[in-house]
Amino acid sequence: MGVVPFPSPDLLASYIAQEELPRRASSSASAADILRYGAIVASHIDHYHTLPRAMDEVRHQIRQAARHQRSFASGSVLFAQTLTGGQGRFKRPWHAPAGGIWMVVALFNQWLPQTAQLLSLAAGVSVCETVRHFGLEAELKWVNDVLVGGKKICGILGETFTCQESSEEFILLGIGLNVNNCHFPPELTPLATSMKGCAGHDFDLGRVAVDLLAKLRWNIGLLTHGEEEGDGDHCAFLTSYRALCKSKGRLVSFGYNAYHTPLYTATVQAICDDGAILLHHLHDDVEMVEHGGELIYLD
Repeated sequence: MGVVPFPSPDLLASYIAQEELPRRASSSASAADILRYGAIVASHIDHYHTLPRAMDEVRHQIRQAARHQRSFASGSVLFAQTLTGGQGRFKRPWHAPAGGIWMVVALFNQWLPQTAQLLSLAAGVSVCETVRHFGLEAELKWVNDVLVGGKKICGILGETFTCQESSEEFILLGIGLNVNNCHFPPELTPLATSMKGCAGHDFDLGRVAVDLLAKLRWNIGLLTHGEEEGDGDHCAFLTSYRALCKSKGRLVSFGYNAYHTPLYTATVQAICDDGAILLHHLHDDVEMVEHGGELIYLD
């Protein structure tokens, strides 16, 4: 295990008390309660110098805990300085050199299904808010791609994992944010960007990481608070998501693997209350509701 400049739980708690809570309290009377509901995030933090895949390491740790009859700390976060075998959706390679934030949050699935399906959107909102906090005009593309200037600056992979040894179900949120890494393989250069590439200067990687953890606590806390308070529609969270998601009104190609097997061309009509997307199918002139998949912007 290597030493990398990423935050500890104590540093995170101090950052939240001094910066995140005052910022949120100015717009929400329930800010302290919401952050308490999200306090499970980063209850434990591991730092690694290099890993093949962070998701694989987290699964291994969950199973090892179960084999030794120990509880795995829900909300645990794993950071790696580099990944040698990073993968996104459909096993697409993910370029993960030093200078980026490569992390996984492992959450014991304690939520109702309608809340659990919004957790990957909460990760997208959190990253988007962090990138904006550091001065860049980030936006979301449904489901949870984070873009700056039309290029992808962050990818998020949400997976459900059931531990064979304990039968416990976890939600794993993999986040790859390009911060100071600004050189990409030729096939990614037209599509990807980084915070340094956009701003022209380096960022304090540890400060970006602690801000991202604080925003994850807020947005996951917001969903949990909504569920506990009986807000089944999660109005407050969806208001934040819709404000950052700029897919509405766009002409898109939709597919479950849209880059290889696009299914149809459509215009985006709305983001539904369950996080699904409402599309107007141009060829068949019908409305379609899609709960998963991806978009390619055509305009």
